[in-house]
Amino acid sequence: MKSKLLALLLLAGGAAVAGPKVFFGVSVGAPAWYAPAPVYASAYAPPPPVAQYYVPPVPGPGYAWVGGYWYPAGARWGWHAGYWARRPFVGASWVGPRWYGGRYYRGYWRR
Repeated sequence: MKSKLLALLLLAGGAAVAGPKVFFGVSVGAPAWYAPAPVYASAYAPPPPVAQYYVPPVPGPGYAWVGGYWYPAGARWGWHAGYWARRPFVGASWVGPRWYGGRYYRGYWRR
């Protein structure tokens, strides 16, 4: 009797572990585009000055200009040209990336 009960428990337990599962995740906190994480770049020198360039006319309502900026690319700095982007939410404004205290902070959208 005990061996049958043990076998049944092992079979039921194995089926519970091996069966298909559905996972659902919930995240609490600021979205990734809202809370920029600094990139520690002690080996980098500060980025070069921002280049001057022509800003094309706005393509339509709901767009914001994201100015060109330098970003760390390996041991060098890479240039990302400016562009028009749709605002991710009403009233959003773009805060450009910056270099402060030996750290590079990515750009983000804020209210």
